[in-house]
Amino acid sequence: MRTPVSTYRLQIRSSFTLFDAAEKVPYLKDLGVDWVYLSPILTAEKGSDHGYDVTDPSAVDPDRGGPEGLLALSSAAREHGMGVLVDIVPNHVGVATPVQNPWWWSLLKEGRESPYAEAFDVDWDLGGGKVRLPMLGSDADLDKLEVKDGELRYYDHRFPLAEGTYSEGDSPQDVHSRQHYQLMDWRRADAELNYRRFFAVTTLAGIRVEEPSVFEKAHAEVGRWFTEGLVDGLRVDHPDGLADPAGYLRWLKDLSGGAYVLVEKILEPGEVLPQDFACEGTTGYDALADVDRVFVDPAGQHALDALDASLRGTSGPADYAEMIRGTKRMIADGILRSEVLRLARLVPESHGITVDQAADAIAEIIASFPVYRSYLPVGADVLKEACESAAAHRPDLDVAVGTLLPLLLDPANPIAVRFQQTSGMVMAKGVEDTAFYRYTRLGTLTEVGAEPTEFAVAPEEFHQRMQRRQQELPLSMTTLSTHDTKRSEDARARISVIAELPQEWAETLEALRGLAPIPDGPYENLLWQAIVGAWPASRERLQGYAEKAAREAGNSTTWTDPNEDFEAAVKAAVDAVFDDAQVARVVGDFVARIEAFSAANSVSAKLVQLTMPGVPDVYQGSEFWERSLTDPDNRRPVDFAARQAELAKLDDGELPDAGTEASKLLVTSRALRLRRDRPELFQGYTPLAATGPAAGHLLAFSRGTSAASSGAVTLATRLPAGLEAAGGWRDTAVELSAAMRDELTGTSHGPGPVSVSEVLGTYPVALLVPVDGEKA
Repeated sequence: MRTPVSTYRLQIRSSFTLFDAAEKVPYLKDLGVDWVYLSPILTAEKGSDHGYDVTDPSAVDPDRGGPEGLLALSSAAREHGMGVLVDIVPNHVGVATPVQNPWWWSLLKEGRESPYAEAFDVDWDLGGGKVRLPMLGSDADLDKLEVKDGELRYYDHRFPLAEGTYSEGDSPQDVHSRQHYQLMDWRRADAELNYRRFFAVTTLAGIRVEEPSVFEKAHAEVGRWFTEGLVDGLRVDHPDGLADPAGYLRWLKDLSGGAYVLVEKILEPGEVLPQDFACEGTTGYDALADVDRVFVDPAGQHALDALDASLRGTSGPADYAEMIRGTKRMIADGILRSEVLRLARLVPESHGITVDQAADAIAEIIASFPVYRSYLPVGADVLKEACESAAAHRPDLDVAVGTLLPLLLDPANPIAVRFQQTSGMVMAKGVEDTAFYRYTRLGTLTEVGAEPTEFAVAPEEFHQRMQRRQQELPLSMTTLSTHDTKRSEDARARISVIAELPQEWAETLEALRGLAPIPDGPYENLLWQAIVGAWPASRERLQGYAEKAAREAGNSTTWTDPNEDFEAAVKAAVDAVFDDAQVARVVGDFVARIEAFSAANSVSAKLVQLTMPGVPDVYQGSEFWERSLTDPDNRRPVDFAARQAELAKLDDGELPDAGTEASKLLVTSRALRLRRDRPELFQGYTPLAATGPAAGHLLAFSRGTSAASSGAVTLATRLPAGLEAAGGWRDTAVELSAAMRDELTGTSHGPGPVSVSEVLGTYPVALLVPVDGEKA
């Protein structure tokens, strides 16, 4: 199996095709990248910038370059000695425009007789033999249907007609009644939908890749990539939505000839990948959380908790456990009610509980679930604990929960299979897409894959986690930014400084609230942190984020029922950053105050992520500052020419100033090149301890197998504001076992104890390599 040393994620779309990606391969090679990592490239909904709405899995998307583009990219990668990793989407397909998806079009036209009927997860009985499509503005809009060119039309929406269901003179409503689908009010989807979807997205229909024939049809093109040697590895999107993730991964390994495979899996604290997963690891959210937290000051927690309490008008900060129980229950009773009801209908009548009682109990169990899903029989204990918690929280459901438990524990029972597919949906929507916008004491902590109640990680704990990673998941991906992160890496690096200066942040926030008030204190904290993290940013970007964050939180406004007065206040607050000199000054002054500290956090986190155990990924463009907010902000085009020009300057010997984005490019390129060109320097993981008054501000480790072995050494500054306040490094020292050279500056140090202030005299970080022939 060929494995990557590092990857670089590119977002492939019509405005940046596979041909464009092929042209960037020489730059990526110069940067030090080992494999090119592509977003989904199968044919997707027209105009889709992300590609997760695949409409035809049988071909590479012509709008993204088609098979010729993939060949060009693969050939360029091969020419430069690089591999190719591709993101695939096995859980669902895009159905927003039925005519674009031949599988879905066939299903709607032919119903259960469609050759693709088995591909879709439809509860035909609930729909009376029809697929329910929540497409209408209201049920009264059936009057707006028309038959045109052999199709049923609703405004611009097109639907097929089954053979023999239309004669000249028939009313569109009568024709509609004869079809294998039923158009209905979009609001009815929450409780009445009868096909499985991706989370609450009705335009993404789940498919049943657990069926061999469906797997074969959905992966024929993917198989070709390996047969023809075009691709070297796969990233699997949302495996938790599958009926049998472990079985799917085994099939995928067989299909790919044993290729390198990663899964997009959120691991909660203490959770590990199931041993029967045929993959090399995750896409790195777990690593992201560890790196973030080692750069957060634990001393700031008390003050930020107090600020949170004052913003909420409560005696203490938000109770996160209770919050997510509530948000998950809200999702289970709301936008995912149809999925819960489908589970409830699987409970045999002989068990003596009604559908409503079963639904109530199922929703409560899911709300109590501590992880995204179980993988029965693995996770049976987690399921039992969730049932105990649900019954304790709702004693009135004790009998119903007890009735359900044996059904949910049986891996062969359809309700158990579907429950495992559903719990992750509720977790994602209730936690990532709701609670993360409500739990606002420090934005760094509410990132995908993170546990927000873990405020900070001490260096000692960080080292232990890295040693486990080296032992257990050495080929798992590490990352700091993705297309899905709520805030990109350098926005979080800025926000993390707030934990070091909580009182100054409280004063800044108070000033902003006075100048541009929004009637929701916790949301104000979230928004102003995001603005500071992303600054400078355009009005359009910040307005887009502010609206999305407010509606996702769902406290003061929602997507389905926007509060116009509240949203007007939000819009005015964002406008004030650009139009009110006082507001602009408050934001600008705070950003300036923390700029050097945030830059130190950025390059420190980057160097740690690129040199720690695992396969480091660089998200497109993040070799410069990456201060994006949530999608679509983090999927903006990248100016590769600027990066390429700056890299050429560095390679000509021009050392950038500390605190500039060119310094981040220096760190990124030198770390990537070293990992690729000197893999023998990254074989283990050994913590290095500093001595002296500022020892706690240094995160240091060697990638040698022991303290005496020669490996690359990473030195990174943590808590830079506190370091400055304490008078700097002073006589803090670190022991080097060999004479070493800094890859960033070319300066040599050691062997023996060396002054940290000397080694970190130019940048907040150093990447040291043994000097040949000068062993200690």
